[in-house]
Amino acid sequence: MPKKFIRRYLPSHITIRESKYLRIFGTLLHDPNLWHLNRRSASGAFGIGLFFAFWPIPFQMVFSTAAAIIFRVNLPLSIATVWLTNPLTMPPIFYGAYLVGSTVLGTEVDHFAFELSWSWLLESLTTIGPAFILGCGICSVFFGLLGYFSLDWIWKMSVMRAWKARRPRKK
Repeated sequence: MPKKFIRRYLPSHITIRESKYLRIFGTLLHDPNLWHLNRRSASGAFGIGLFFAFWPIPFQMVFSTAAAIIFRVNLPLSIATVWLTNPLTMPPIFYGAYLVGSTVLGTEVDHFAFELSWSWLLESLTTIGPAFILGCGICSVFFGLLGYFSLDWIWKMSVMRAWKARRPRKK
């Protein structure tokens, strides 16, 4: 069940190979292990995607692709999971990461108004930056591990349920 469900929502091989941002990987994208979907590759890809989704940087997809190639896990799932952070979800996710960082550092939560300017960005790096970066790091590791172990468990339970359904019933 997880395999069919996941495959339905993954980007195609052609879409990924033709992406202008991922062309830097060249022939590394031709490794067949990057396209197989099994429990190990899906769990690893999901964990990697969630790990990089919490990084507040552009081109998270490129980093996720590099990690998927290094760990030889499912590339499309790794890329699709990074898209968890998109323009609609970034503000609440990153604000939550800031709150986590503030809590861990024991600092007071600063209320701020976002401005699209270099001066605001440079000023905020010294005021809210440390808590934000620490919170992103903690959330990145926590949700990456949680995603890995959760999908691994869901996959195992699904396989066990399928085996149980195939077993002949005793009369």
